[in-house]
Amino acid sequence: MKGLDLKGDLPAGVRMNQDNTFEIGYIMKGYPRNTDVFITNEIYLLQEMGLKLRVFSIWKPHNKKSHSIEGKVNATVTYLPEAANSKSSKFLIWLWINFPKFIGSHFRLFRLRPSSYLQVWFEAVRMALRYRSSFFPRCKKVFFKDFLRAGYIALRVLESGRIYHLHAHFCHGSATMGMFVSQLTGIPYSFTAHAKDIYLKELNPGDLLQTKIRKAQFVVTCTGFNRTYLKRLCPEVASIHTIYHGLDTMLFTPTEQQEDCKALPLILSVGRFIEKKGFVYMIKACQQLKDKGYLFKYQIVGEADEQTDRIKQLIKELNLEDTVSLSGTVSQEELRQINNKCTIFVLPCLIVENGDRDGIPNVLVEAMAMEIPVISTNISGIPELIEHQTDGLLVPQKDASALAEAIEDLLQNPALRKQLGKAAREKICRLFDSKKTTVALKTLFLSCLDRHG
Repeated sequence: MKGLDLKGDLPAGVRMNQDNTFEIGYIMKGYPRNTDVFITNEIYLLQEMGLKLRVFSIWKPHNKKSHSIEGKVNATVTYLPEAANSKSSKFLIWLWINFPKFIGSHFRLFRLRPSSYLQVWFEAVRMALRYRSSFFPRCKKVFFKDFLRAGYIALRVLESGRIYHLHAHFCHGSATMGMFVSQLTGIPYSFTAHAKDIYLKELNPGDLLQTKIRKAQFVVTCTGFNRTYLKRLCPEVASIHTIYHGLDTMLFTPTEQQEDCKALPLILSVGRFIEKKGFVYMIKACQQLKDKGYLFKYQIVGEADEQTDRIKQLIKELNLEDTVSLSGTVSQEELRQINNKCTIFVLPCLIVENGDRDGIPNVLVEAMAMEIPVISTNISGIPELIEHQTDGLLVPQKDASALAEAIEDLLQNPALRKQLGKAAREKICRLFDSKKTTVALKTLFLSCLDRHG
C-alpha cells in the first residue's frame, strides 16, 4: 500500500497522505469474537501481506476465551460508545441511553456533508417504514440504530482521510452500517456474507439484501452454494465471489498418535449448542451405538446456547451420562490439543425451519487438516468440502440411524479412517490454505484502490 502513485480521483472522503498510506475500514458488530476467529485470522494475514486495516466494532466482547492470533493483530480498533448493557433494551430506552453518545458526531458530520447526511437519513426512514414486519408496526427501528452507529463511524472515517474502502462482515446489520457509511462518506464498500445472515428473511426483509448487493463494489461469500443463491437474487451483478474461509495449515497439522489399546475411541463435535448443529441427532446415534455394544466416548465442545438444557436432558433420558460429556468454549490452541486425541470428528448440521444453516463449518476444516476422519451432512456448502467416501463421509440431515451407521463403519475400519484423513489433509492444503484464500481477498481490495489510481 505504501508508495503507490495515485493519479486519479480518490473517493470523496479520502485525501492524499504524505506517506501515501491508505487503509481498509472493517465494520463489525463485535470484535474479536470466539465464533469469528477466522475473521481475526483474515485481518492478521491481510496485515502480513502489507495492507493497513482499521476495525470499527459496535461492541467489545467480554468474558471470552482469547486466541493467540489476537495478540498479533496491530490494526487500530475503534469501539462505538454504545452502552453494552443496552443491547437488548427496548428502542426508546436504548435511544435514551445512547443518543447523547452519538449526537456530537452526527452534528459534526452534518456540518461536513449536509446533503449526504440528509439523503441517508431519509433513506433510513424509508427503510424503517418499508421493511416493517406488517402494516401495523410503525417502523423497523433497527435502521435508526444503524444510522446512528454509521454516523459515528463515518465521522472517524472522514477525519482519518486514509480509508479508501469499507468492508463489512456479515450481510445483515454490519452491511447495513457499511452501506450507510459509504453513502455518508462517498467511500465504496463491500461485504462478506456467511450463513444465517443470508438465509433468514427477518435479517434482510423484502429486497434489502438485493439492495446491499447492488450498491456494493463487490460481495464475497464463503461457499459456492451461497454464491449461487446470491447470484439468483441479483443475476445482473457480476462481482460476487466465492472465497473459502482459510486455515493456517501449518498450525493445524496431523500428529502421530500413540495407540493406547486401553483408551476408548473419542468421537468429537465442536460448535455452539444451537439447533442447526444437529447435536440432538448425534446423541440419539450414540444411544444406538451403545445398544449395539460399542464402547466409546463422545464429547461436545462449544458455547452454551438455546439447546443446552435440551441436550443435557436428552443425555439424562437416554442414560448416556457415562458416554457423553459437554465442554465449554476453548481457544484454538486448546482445540488442537483436543483434536489430537480424537478418533472421529462428527458435525451433523441441519437446516432449521426458518432457513438458518451453516455454510462450511470451520471446525470441519480444522479437523480435516489434522487428518481426522470426518462425518457430516449433505447440506449447504458442506459437499464442497467433503466428497463422500473420498475425504470424509456424508449422511442425510436429521438421520440418527445414518449417523450411527457411518460412525460404526469408521470404528470398525482403521484403514478407512487413515485413508479418509490423508485425503482430507490434501484437500485442505490445496483449497483452504489461508495464505491462498486471503490473497484472493487482497486482490479484490487492491483492485478498489487501482480504480482510483
